[in-house]
Amino acid sequence: MANPFQNGNRKVVPASLIYARSNGLVLMLHRNADGAGRASDIHQGKWNGLGGKFELGESPLEASRREFEEEASIALPESAFRPLGVLQFPNFNPARAEDWIVFVFEAAVAGNEARSGLLRSSPEGDLHWVAEGEIASLPLWEGDREFLPWVLRREPFVGTFWYEKGALARSWLAPLGTRD
Repeated sequence: MANPFQNGNRKVVPASLIYARSNGLVLMLHRNADGAGRASDIHQGKWNGLGGKFELGESPLEASRREFEEEASIALPESAFRPLGVLQFPNFNPARAEDWIVFVFEAAVAGNEARSGLLRSSPEGDLHWVAEGEIASLPLWEGDREFLPWVLRREPFVGTFWYEKGALARSWLAPLGTRD
């Protein structure tokens, strides 16, 4: 039987997800834009970190820096980004036969950068600084509720989240690090 990735029946979409932090706050994107093409946005109504799909030839760090600057209007140096995890979302967009692989980063934003030059909205929705303790009360993807505590603890992780018809069917999440 031919591998569906090799024969072109399925594709893997590499993406980045960035959780910027500043003084106990996390920058979140509320996907509430009504712009052209947004009606089919699978994230519509959800709150997410910033990020998006890679461009051809980009590394996870390059994609994260570009996406963060595009969405937040803040250009951060490489040293501001810290990789936290890798997530797999098999069949995340079934209409397009897409599996997503997402590289999760934390970005440190200095207080002065957090207060100035920040867009209040983007073509995808509105940006908000949210207190870490309030994130769990937001409308999030079900799987985000599982890995966000790891992000907030700055604990490296790897995981897979299987969704069926927009609902989390099952998940696997494990720490990354050295073994004794």
